[in-house]
Amino acid sequence: MSTDFELNTKPRDVFGTKASRRLRRLDQVPAMIYGADQNNEAVLLDHHEIMRNLGVEAFHSAIISLKTESGSQQVVLREVQRHRVQPRLVHVDFQRIKATEKLHMKIPLHFEGVDEAPGVKVEEGIFSPLMTELDITCLPKDLPEYIEIDVSALGINDVIHLSSVELPEGVELTGVLHEGEDPSIVTVMPPREIEEEILEVEEGIEGEEGVEGEEGEAAEGAVPATEESAGDADSSKEKAEE
Repeated sequence: MSTDFELNTKPRDVFGTKASRRLRRLDQVPAMIYGADQNNEAVLLDHHEIMRNLGVEAFHSAIISLKTESGSQQVVLREVQRHRVQPRLVHVDFQRIKATEKLHMKIPLHFEGVDEAPGVKVEEGIFSPLMTELDITCLPKDLPEYIEIDVSALGINDVIHLSSVELPEGVELTGVLHEGEDPSIVTVMPPREIEEEILEVEEGIEGEEGVEGEEGEAAEGAVPATEESAGDADSSKEKAEE
Protein backbone atom coordinates (compact mmCIF):
# COMPACT_ATOMS: atom_id res chain seq x y z
CA MET A 1 0.00 0.00 0.00
CA SER A 2 1.54 3.27 -1.14
CA THR A 3 0.89 6.55 0.71
CA ASP A 4 3.30 8.75 -1.20
CA PHE A 5 0.72 11.50 -1.61
CA GLU A 6 -0.30 13.98 1.09
CA LEU A 7 -2.82 16.79 0.88
CA ASN A 8 -3.50 19.59 3.32
CA THR A 9 -7.10 20.52 4.09
CA LYS A 10 -9.00 23.19 5.98
CA PRO A 11 -12.39 22.81 7.67
CA ARG A 12 -15.31 24.03 5.60
CA ASP A 13 -17.89 25.98 7.60
CA VAL A 14 -19.76 27.84 4.84
CA PHE A 15 -22.05 26.15 2.33
CA GLY A 16 -24.29 26.98 -0.60
CA THR A 17 -23.75 28.05 -4.20
CA LYS A 18 -22.70 31.64 -3.47
CA ALA A 19 -20.31 30.55 -0.72
CA SER A 20 -18.79 27.93 -3.03
CA ARG A 21 -18.17 30.55 -5.72
CA ARG A 22 -16.44 32.83 -3.21
CA LEU A 23 -14.27 29.97 -2.02
CA ARG A 24 -13.23 29.04 -5.55
CA ARG A 25 -12.32 32.65 -6.28
CA LEU A 26 -9.94 32.32 -3.32
CA ASP A 27 -8.45 29.16 -4.90
CA GLN A 28 -10.19 26.91 -2.38
CA VAL A 29 -11.88 23.73 -3.67
CA PRO A 30 -14.80 22.22 -1.69
CA ALA A 31 -14.30 18.51 -0.96
CA MET A 32 -16.09 15.73 0.90
CA ILE A 33 -14.61 12.81 2.85
CA TYR A 34 -16.91 9.84 3.43
CA GLY A 35 -16.93 6.13 4.22
CA ALA A 36 -15.43 3.72 6.79
CA ASP A 37 -18.60 3.95 8.93
CA GLN A 38 -17.81 7.55 9.89
CA ASN A 39 -19.67 10.80 9.39
CA ASN A 40 -19.10 12.76 6.21
CA GLU A 41 -16.56 15.56 6.62
CA ALA A 42 -16.59 18.73 4.49
CA VAL A 43 -13.15 20.25 3.89
CA LEU A 44 -11.37 22.69 1.60
CA LEU A 45 -8.38 21.96 -0.64
CA ASP A 46 -5.82 24.32 -2.12
CA HIS A 47 -6.63 24.49 -5.84
CA HIS A 48 -3.00 24.60 -6.98
CA GLU A 49 -1.98 21.67 -4.75
CA ILE A 50 -4.78 19.36 -5.86
CA MET A 51 -4.35 20.29 -9.54
CA ARG A 52 -0.63 19.53 -9.33
CA ASN A 53 -1.36 16.08 -7.90
CA LEU A 54 -4.11 15.33 -10.40
CA GLY A 55 -1.50 15.68 -13.13
CA VAL A 56 0.33 12.63 -11.73
CA GLU A 57 -1.06 9.31 -12.99
CA ALA A 58 -0.24 7.43 -9.77
CA PHE A 59 -2.32 9.86 -7.69
CA HIS A 60 -5.54 8.44 -9.17
CA SER A 61 -4.85 4.90 -7.93
CA ALA A 62 -2.96 5.56 -4.69
CA ILE A 63 -3.75 5.73 -0.99
CA ILE A 64 -3.72 9.44 -0.14
CA SER A 65 -3.02 10.88 3.29
CA LEU A 66 -5.36 13.80 4.00
CA LYS A 67 -4.29 16.13 6.80
CA THR A 68 -7.48 17.28 8.48
CA GLU A 69 -8.37 19.10 11.69
CA SER A 70 -9.15 15.75 13.33
CA GLY A 71 -5.88 14.14 12.19
CA SER A 72 -4.47 12.29 9.19
CA GLN A 73 -6.97 10.20 7.21
CA GLN A 74 -6.18 7.53 4.63
CA VAL A 75 -8.38 7.90 1.54
CA VAL A 76 -8.65 7.19 -2.18
CA LEU A 77 -9.79 9.64 -4.83
CA ARG A 78 -13.36 8.93 -5.91
CA GLU A 79 -14.68 11.82 -8.02
CA VAL A 80 -13.43 15.08 -9.49
CA GLN A 81 -15.91 17.63 -10.83
CA ARG A 82 -14.46 20.20 -13.21
CA HIS A 83 -15.91 23.49 -14.42
CA ARG A 84 -17.52 23.06 -17.83
CA VAL A 85 -15.72 26.06 -19.34
CA GLN A 86 -12.98 27.36 -17.08
CA PRO A 87 -9.82 25.38 -16.19
CA ARG A 88 -10.67 24.89 -12.52
CA LEU A 89 -12.18 22.35 -10.17
CA VAL A 90 -15.68 22.51 -8.72
CA HIS A 91 -15.70 19.67 -6.17
CA VAL A 92 -13.70 16.60 -5.11
CA ASP A 93 -14.81 13.42 -3.30
CA PHE A 94 -12.58 11.12 -1.24
CA GLN A 95 -13.42 7.74 0.29
CA ARG A 96 -11.87 6.63 3.57
CA ILE A 97 -10.30 3.19 3.53
CA LYS A 98 -10.43 0.32 6.02
CA ALA A 99 -7.57 -2.17 6.12
CA THR A 100 -10.00 -5.11 6.13
CA GLU A 101 -12.40 -3.78 3.49
CA LYS A 102 -11.79 -4.39 -0.22
CA LEU A 103 -11.62 -1.47 -2.64
CA HIS A 104 -13.04 -1.23 -6.15
CA MET A 105 -10.63 0.82 -8.27
CA LYS A 106 -9.68 1.61 -11.87
CA ILE A 107 -5.99 0.87 -12.40
CA PRO A 108 -4.00 2.09 -15.46
CA LEU A 109 -2.30 -0.36 -17.81
CA HIS A 110 1.37 0.06 -18.71
CA PHE A 111 2.56 -1.65 -21.90
CA GLU A 112 6.19 -2.74 -21.80
CA GLY A 113 8.32 -3.61 -24.83
CA VAL A 114 6.36 -1.74 -27.50
CA ASP A 115 9.48 -0.76 -29.48
CA GLU A 116 10.79 -4.35 -29.38
CA ALA A 117 7.58 -5.96 -30.66
CA PRO A 118 8.28 -7.57 -34.09
CA GLY A 119 4.99 -6.24 -35.44
CA VAL A 120 6.16 -2.70 -34.70
CA LYS A 121 9.94 -2.88 -35.07
CA VAL A 122 10.17 -5.16 -38.14
CA GLU A 123 6.76 -5.14 -39.82
CA GLU A 124 6.09 -1.44 -39.13
CA GLY A 125 2.63 -2.10 -37.76
CA ILE A 126 0.72 0.28 -35.53
CA PHE A 127 0.58 -0.51 -31.81
CA SER A 128 -3.09 -0.21 -30.81
CA PRO A 129 -4.20 -0.40 -27.15
CA LEU A 130 -7.90 -1.28 -26.90
CA MET A 131 -8.01 -0.76 -23.13
CA THR A 132 -6.06 1.67 -20.97
CA GLU A 133 -7.29 0.63 -17.51
CA LEU A 134 -8.87 -2.27 -15.64
CA ASP A 135 -11.53 -2.43 -12.93
CA ILE A 136 -10.06 -4.35 -10.02
CA THR A 137 -10.90 -5.35 -6.45
CA CYS A 138 -8.35 -5.72 -3.65
CA LEU A 139 -7.50 -4.86 -0.07
CA PRO A 140 -5.76 -1.50 0.45
CA LYS A 141 -2.43 -3.23 1.18
CA ASP A 142 -2.52 -4.92 -2.24
CA LEU A 143 -3.50 -1.85 -4.29
CA PRO A 144 -1.14 -1.59 -7.30
CA GLU A 145 -0.08 1.69 -8.87
CA TYR A 146 -0.50 0.15 -12.34
CA ILE A 147 -0.69 -3.24 -14.07
CA GLU A 148 2.13 -4.08 -16.47
CA ILE A 149 1.58 -6.01 -19.70
CA ASP A 150 4.53 -7.33 -21.75
CA VAL A 151 3.88 -6.75 -25.46
CA SER A 152 7.44 -7.33 -26.71
CA ALA A 153 6.47 -10.53 -28.58
CA LEU A 154 3.49 -9.12 -30.50
CA GLY A 155 3.46 -9.48 -34.27
CA ILE A 156 1.01 -8.10 -36.82
CA ASN A 157 -2.59 -8.96 -35.87
CA ASP A 158 -1.49 -10.61 -32.62
CA VAL A 159 -3.84 -9.90 -29.73
CA ILE A 160 -3.50 -10.03 -25.96
CA HIS A 161 -6.79 -10.89 -24.27
CA LEU A 162 -7.98 -10.11 -20.78
CA SER A 163 -7.60 -13.75 -19.73
CA SER A 164 -3.85 -13.52 -20.43
CA VAL A 165 -3.21 -10.62 -18.05
CA GLU A 166 -1.24 -11.59 -14.95
CA LEU A 167 -2.70 -9.76 -11.98
CA PRO A 168 -0.62 -8.92 -8.89
CA GLU A 169 -1.13 -11.08 -5.81
CA GLY A 170 -4.33 -10.23 -3.95
CA VAL A 171 -5.84 -8.43 -6.96
CA GLU A 172 -8.85 -9.69 -8.90
CA LEU A 173 -10.96 -8.31 -11.73
CA THR A 174 -14.21 -6.62 -10.77
CA GLY A 175 -17.24 -8.36 -12.23
CA VAL A 176 -17.59 -11.77 -13.82
CA LEU A 177 -17.07 -12.45 -17.52
CA HIS A 178 -19.75 -14.45 -19.28
CA GLU A 179 -18.87 -17.79 -20.86
CA GLY A 180 -16.93 -17.27 -24.07
CA GLU A 181 -16.29 -13.59 -23.31
CA ASP A 182 -12.64 -12.55 -23.39
CA PRO A 183 -12.12 -8.87 -24.33
CA SER A 184 -9.04 -7.82 -26.30
CA ILE A 185 -6.55 -5.61 -24.47
CA VAL A 186 -4.09 -4.70 -27.21
CA THR A 187 -3.12 -5.57 -30.79
CA VAL A 188 -0.79 -4.52 -33.61
CA MET A 189 -2.57 -3.34 -36.75
CA PRO A 190 -1.10 -3.89 -40.23
CA PRO A 191 0.28 -0.67 -41.76
CA ARG A 192 -1.85 -1.20 -44.90
CA GLU A 193 -5.08 -0.90 -42.91
CA ILE A 194 -3.87 2.38 -41.44
CA GLU A 195 -2.96 3.73 -44.90
CA GLU A 196 -6.42 2.84 -46.24
CA GLU A 197 -8.09 4.66 -43.35
CA ILE A 198 -5.98 7.78 -44.05
CA LEU A 199 -6.84 7.59 -47.76
CA GLU A 200 -10.57 7.42 -46.99
CA VAL A 201 -10.29 10.51 -44.79
CA GLU A 202 -8.34 12.42 -47.46
CA GLU A 203 -10.89 11.51 -50.16
CA GLY A 204 -13.68 12.71 -47.90
CA ILE A 205 -11.92 16.07 -47.43
CA GLU A 206 -11.45 16.50 -51.20
CA GLY A 207 -15.16 15.81 -51.75
CA GLU A 208 -16.09 18.57 -49.29
CA GLU A 209 -13.96 21.23 -51.01
CA GLY A 210 -16.63 21.79 -53.69
CA VAL A 211 -19.13 23.13 -51.13
CA GLU A 212 -16.65 25.02 -49.02
CA GLY A 213 -17.40 28.39 -50.67
CA GLU A 214 -21.13 28.16 -50.06
CA GLU A 215 -20.63 27.18 -46.43
CA GLY A 216 -18.16 30.04 -45.96
CA GLU A 217 -20.64 32.58 -47.32
CA ALA A 218 -23.38 31.26 -45.05
CA ALA A 219 -21.09 31.58 -42.06
CA GLU A 220 -20.18 35.15 -42.93
CA GLY A 221 -23.84 36.07 -43.31
CA ALA A 222 -24.76 34.59 -39.93
CA VAL A 223 -25.80 37.03 -37.22
CA PRO A 224 -23.10 37.18 -34.51
CA ALA A 225 -24.02 36.74 -30.86
CA THR A 226 -24.51 40.06 -29.06
CA GLU A 227 -22.79 40.93 -25.81
CA GLU A 228 -26.18 40.85 -24.13
CA SER A 229 -26.93 37.29 -25.27
CA ALA A 230 -23.42 36.17 -24.29
CA GLY A 231 -23.93 37.68 -20.86
CA ASP A 232 -27.26 35.86 -20.50
CA ALA A 233 -25.53 32.58 -21.40
CA ASP A 234 -22.80 33.17 -18.82
CA SER A 235 -25.43 33.96 -16.21
CA SER A 236 -27.28 30.73 -16.98
CA LYS A 237 -24.05 28.76 -16.64
CA GLU A 238 -23.35 30.29 -13.23
CA LYS A 239 -26.83 29.40 -12.00
CA ALA A 240 -26.38 25.83 -13.17
CA GLU A 241 -23.00 25.54 -11.51
CA GLU A 242 -22.93 23.31 -8.45
